[in-house]
Amino acid sequence: MECTIRWSDGMSFIAETGSGHLVTMDGAPEAGGRNLAPRPMELMLAGAGGCTAFDVVLILKRGRHDIRGCSVRLEAERADADPKVFTRIRFIYTITGRQLKREAVERAIHLSAEKYCSASIMLGKTAEITHECEIVEAD
Repeated sequence: MECTIRWSDGMSFIAETGSGHLVTMDGAPEAGGRNLAPRPMELMLAGAGGCTAFDVVLILKRGRHDIRGCSVRLEAERADADPKVFTRIRFIYTITGRQLKREAVERAIHLSAEKYCSASIMLGKTAEITHECEIVEAD
């Protein structure tokens, strides 16, 4: 895996991923940025959310559960002093489907958190991570 980051202007940067995709990042105005794109740490948090959502959907689909939707909201706290690592991250899942069993959803979340989601497992080295879920019956 590889990624190349190029300084654009001001405090904006463009990342080109090994798979050929571009992602723009920008800094906060107080740091010289223009607030044109997500901050690098926001992308790190989004990556962890995407990683676990991918896992949960895949695990439930493979288990032949009738999943219709998945969203994960992440609430994070960072250290006050540099390096301002994440210290707490709360993952809040909303899983929509038909006749989903709570045990199956919780198992999928647990497997993601403990075994498959490299991003959240890595962030767990500095942050206290908690998981919550809500199951919504699809129409």
